[in-house]
Amino acid sequence: MNTKIKCLIIDDELPGLTYIKLLCEQLADLEVVKVFNNPHQLIQKLPNLDFDLCISDINMPAISGLHLARLMNNKLLIFTTAYKEFAANAFDLNAVDYLLKPVKKERLQQAISKAKDRLLLAAKQDNTSLQLNTDQGKTLIYTNQLAYIKTADVDSRDKLAVMVNGDSVTLKNISFEKLQQLLPDLEFTRVNKKELIALKIVQSYTSSEITSNIYSESNAIIFSLSDTYKNEFTEKILRQ
Repeated sequence: MNTKIKCLIIDDELPGLTYIKLLCEQLADLEVVKVFNNPHQLIQKLPNLDFDLCISDINMPAISGLHLARLMNNKLLIFTTAYKEFAANAFDLNAVDYLLKPVKKERLQQAISKAKDRLLLAAKQDNTSLQLNTDQGKTLIYTNQLAYIKTADVDSRDKLAVMVNGDSVTLKNISFEKLQQLLPDLEFTRVNKKELIALKIVQSYTSSEITSNIYSESNAIIFSLSDTYKNEFTEKILRQ
């Protein structure tokens, strides 16, 4: 990987935040994009932030780092804390690493190396692409960047493909059945008559709706789950 890892840092204590930022700025593989000492502010800005990795304190008032991690849209996570008892919960969230405070530069470098390895592996695995007819002509769409597809408002024969970064493109004259044939079967599923989603965006679900980890105007996007597609969705989500 030739480019730097884009990194966010969140810690409610300013001395700890400043210290981690200084350590990160000494590592050649890292680019610190933004720092926060208030998790609410981070949540508000999250939909518009471009980053690969978040280094987060765990024990914060109001919103814990563990809760915040669940909103991170599958981004890489490194936790920092003074408390060993949070380790199991951190790794349940597939964290890259768990660093005890005070964090040492050498230990942080090890964690960043692990993050770099994960990004390289993901780049190799997530390069599936489709060339589809769109309102912009023939367009290459990478499936790892795709969040969901819904029926277009103007013409139901068209579909609106929405990416995880919020960008969208109109797919011309294509059915959901055809899209399901083209997309990786275990990564995407139909949830109702008008929408198909990537399973990686599922934050939680009930018998009738799915709450995603992607946001529109600071609110999580919610999809209805119809009876017709409930069994298919449940089978696939349990395999994740």
